[in-house]
Amino acid sequence: MPDSNKSERVLDPLERFSEVLFGLIMVLTFTCSLRAGSAGREEIRTMLTGALGCNLAWGLIDALMYLMASLSEKRHGLATLLAVRRATNPAQGQQILADALPPVVASVLPTHDFELIRQKLNELAVPADYVRLNGKDWRGAVGVFLLVFLSTFPPVIPFIFITHVRLALRISNAIAIALLALTGYAYGRYAGHRPYAWAFSMVFVGGAMVGLAVALGG
Repeated sequence: MPDSNKSERVLDPLERFSEVLFGLIMVLTFTCSLRAGSAGREEIRTMLTGALGCNLAWGLIDALMYLMASLSEKRHGLATLLAVRRATNPAQGQQILADALPPVVASVLPTHDFELIRQKLNELAVPADYVRLNGKDWRGAVGVFLLVFLSTFPPVIPFIFITHVRLALRISNAIAIALLALTGYAYGRYAGHRPYAWAFSMVFVGGAMVGLAVALGG
């Protein structure tokens, strides 16, 4: 039996990891641009405003893209269903189903399973010719926004409470590295492939991307 808790998840683990990673990299492009030896309170305030504003904007953009992707997926699914129902013969319907499934899944399903699925789809009530976003889609968009936006705060909190810029920057970098490592470790566990190696790789890749963004003026 499928795990009902997993089926009710609004965002899958890969989506959550990706959004947190994206938010961390964005905020790091601001914190890493500070010059610890010369930055004053005005520079700190500008950095905080920029980091919060940037992740607020990109959180909204990512949420919108999530809704667009959800709508596109629904429309693609409906188009596949209608194509199966309009197939002129069973073999054509089975091929449409095989093309819609992941190759590794389609490769292990025998013909009679495809035929059973095709018959079940033909027995469904005729669907509407359009699809709409539902509550789960909107909750997913809110989740995407929150993951990107809230990931801003851990690296910037030291600058709010610590007046010594160099110390605040070191603590901020340590927090960011720890979060990158945790994200990589969690992804490695999810993928079933060497969590500690993924943790190290995430720190390295995240640092390289931040360095590139700062070098390009990001």
